[in-house]
Amino acid sequence: MDSHPSDKNLTLDSTHLFLSTQSSPPDSLIFPPIPRTFPPSKHIPNTRFLIDAFRYAADFSVSYFLSHFHSDHYTGLSPSWSKGIIFCSEITSRLLSQILNINPKFIYPLPIKIPVLIDGCEVVLVGANHCPGAVQFLFKVPGRNGGFERYVHTGDFRFCKTMLLQPVMNEFAGCDAVYLDTTYCNPKFLFPLQEESVEYVVNVINRVGGELYEGLQKRVLFLVATYVIGKEKILIEIFKKCGRKVCVDSRKMEVLRVLGYGDSGVFTEDESETDVHVVGWNVLGETWPYFRPNFVRMKEIMVKRGYDKVVGFVPTGWTYEVKRNTFAVRSKDAFEIHLVPYSEHSNYDELREYVKFLKPKRVIPTVGMDIEKLESKHANKMRKYFAGLVDEMASKKEFLMGFHRGTSEIDENVEEGAGSGSNEALSKEGEVKSKTTKATEDNSSSILLDSSSRLEEFGSKDVTALDDEETEKMVQEIRNCLPTWVTQNQILDLISSSGRNIVDAVSNFYEHETQLYEQVSACTTFISTSQTSSLDFSASTAKLNSDKTISQGSVKIPLSQEYKLPTIKHSIKSTLSPSKRKKTITNNPKKKGKVPSKMESSGAKQPTITSFFNKLLPNMSQGDGVESKSEECPKDENPLQSNAIKTYGEEIDQFLKIINGNESLKGYAATLLEKTKGNVSMALDLYYDNQEGDHGKTVNRLEFSKSSVQFGSCNKDCSSALEKIVSEELQHITDMSVQRPSKELMDPTLVSLPPEKYDPIEHACWSSGQPAPYIHLARTFDLVEAERGKIKAMSMLCNMFRSLLALSPDDVLPAVYLCTNKIASNHENIELNIGGSLVTSAIEEACGTNRSKIRDMYNRLGDLGDVAQECRQTQALLAPPPPLLIKDVYSMLCKIR
Repeated sequence: MDSHPSDKNLTLDSTHLFLSTQSSPPDSLIFPPIPRTFPPSKHIPNTRFLIDAFRYAADFSVSYFLSHFHSDHYTGLSPSWSKGIIFCSEITSRLLSQILNINPKFIYPLPIKIPVLIDGCEVVLVGANHCPGAVQFLFKVPGRNGGFERYVHTGDFRFCKTMLLQPVMNEFAGCDAVYLDTTYCNPKFLFPLQEESVEYVVNVINRVGGELYEGLQKRVLFLVATYVIGKEKILIEIFKKCGRKVCVDSRKMEVLRVLGYGDSGVFTEDESETDVHVVGWNVLGETWPYFRPNFVRMKEIMVKRGYDKVVGFVPTGWTYEVKRNTFAVRSKDAFEIHLVPYSEHSNYDELREYVKFLKPKRVIPTVGMDIEKLESKHANKMRKYFAGLVDEMASKKEFLMGFHRGTSEIDENVEEGAGSGSNEALSKEGEVKSKTTKATEDNSSSILLDSSSRLEEFGSKDVTALDDEETEKMVQEIRNCLPTWVTQNQILDLISSSGRNIVDAVSNFYEHETQLYEQVSACTTFISTSQTSSLDFSASTAKLNSDKTISQGSVKIPLSQEYKLPTIKHSIKSTLSPSKRKKTITNNPKKKGKVPSKMESSGAKQPTITSFFNKLLPNMSQGDGVESKSEECPKDENPLQSNAIKTYGEEIDQFLKIINGNESLKGYAATLLEKTKGNVSMALDLYYDNQEGDHGKTVNRLEFSKSSVQFGSCNKDCSSALEKIVSEELQHITDMSVQRPSKELMDPTLVSLPPEKYDPIEHACWSSGQPAPYIHLARTFDLVEAERGKIKAMSMLCNMFRSLLALSPDDVLPAVYLCTNKIASNHENIELNIGGSLVTSAIEEACGTNRSKIRDMYNRLGDLGDVAQECRQTQALLAPPPPLLIKDVYSMLCKIR
């Protein structure tokens, strides 16, 4: 990392910078295209600039930008980083090299508010008001016709009025897109300014400290929860306005020294020097989905440090209670926790004000569920919050201009060929029209000609024959952009009123779409009234359905699929656009015209779909109230299964819920529970140990046997044949279960035995050479959680690791990390970055539930893990999932981070 001059004309080539870091660089680099699956929220269009995307790093780019030094943004960076140049602020560059130990030659700090040319694009950094070193990136990317595309990437930021006063920000008003920090993009997040929250903390410290112990030894301890980097404003204001130093641990002090606060006299590592101490973020309690105080931990700190009272502060926007419009306080005995809505992210109103100022063409969320997909349900929901604040008309014009450019590049010969093909198709269609339809058109000929004046209300151009090739070409291009119900006269009016500008013509259409549609609707209503007076409407309905246009003379009225004569009664009084009318028709099926007979059949694919579901649900009815003949086949009534099902009914249901099994596994579950005398845990051992063995094949054979009897053709011998097949398979299951070695039926609580009595091989639930199942850890954790004695808990963990060492040594290290809630050693600076919010979103998505239900379950159960388990048990799957393995769980967590 070198010092670079603040030169306004500084020009950089990221490829050249990257090659200079190589010991034996190649002559040039060839980059493959950026994958389509790459998250759009982390990529600037028409460049290879990747923002906070180190976990996605690959050979398609060497230009990486880091907005700030928070682990959820620099995930993927490590001391061995060598995949590209990291552009960031000066402060962030120091943190990267001194805290993460990244090689400085891969770090290039950029100046603030000074344009820099990188790979031909102008880049400006402005402050983000988030944490020290946090910046927003402003990009000017060369575009078509010598213009520029402008993009704003906020990273994480807290909006403030001073941002609008910066001259460089005015240059990005009306930008092509803003990549927005949508952490609090919801109307419920409306917390106060940072200054108000800081003032509240200062007042509480002065009031409590001076009120109770004035002139006496300090016996009140103030705890402030912070991240490794962030919330420094609160700590500095406490020093300035309360006259108290702030005690931090060695890791926090190391970061503060890099930030330049080491010799400021504000911070100290001596606990006895001050009564204001900084603690880790979750020490005072969990903040999601709502705050749960940890008074037990506070008591331990109070006793250890020799105080009589503890007052804690949790500064985050998640804890603000909008309904009360006040700062919440949780208290118990000698403990207080103040929930301070101090946030370094913008709240809902601030986000809207920022977007209103920029007025971009579109908003791209960077925080939330499914942000990797630009058009995901959650991204679209957040974009709706900015409706009316973005430049929607500019986006439409840009889209239409792109379409116009694309169509103008099509070869003229291809267009002529396509046109001749279309004409040929239309002529063939005309040949097969029925006499009734022809009669209808003949009768309506004069009506069409007389009513054409109705279509000339919009614009002032007279309808004339098209003798200009250029005009005809423009009409065709515009027709491709508009709905099929728009008439040729209307298109000519649009061209005339827009000065023959195609983009403006299409824009004018969408501004007057309702008015134009009413004209067509009124004319067509008049036509259809005449037709019904001269023809039998019901006789011509089916034929008119297939017609796309009603053509006569020089006037054509194309009809879209949403506007057909069979539904004319519904459309006479309608003033809605075609898309809205389609929704109305869909929501009111009774108002539909008669469906053509060819649509009444479900087609050739229906029997395949039906047979698939019949395989899973053999008692499903088919047809309109006619039951399948397979229902006449009697159910298998194996005496062993019947007795077991009656005896262990509840246990069987519990077993099936745990494995997400369906009714086809009920007999197998009954057999296992009969063997284990109703012990569900031992039955699960049998099931999971045999997951890859004969059981899967047996169930498949049973399913195939049941589905091999065709519905509707079951004869008298069907019942006995099916009963014989099922009976043989169940007997095979019984024999297979009896032959199982006894070690598979081990009691899952054996890990709680004293170490001298525990056999790490014989008492384990898997065999040597097999990968260790995750249930081995889960059961141990469950036993440790219920055990209050530390020595006994240590003994359980010892037995667990002894089995891992004896049977699966490769799984020991992943198990150690899982036991310590980590995925890497401390010196690697790799964090999991999974909080309660992310877990809640994952449960919501995976189990198909909603947040309110999750919150209710959490209030009842008290643990998100238990919530996930209960949601999963009530979720039906087509096939039971394979058993989890320790190495697989650890590997997946490493991928998530």
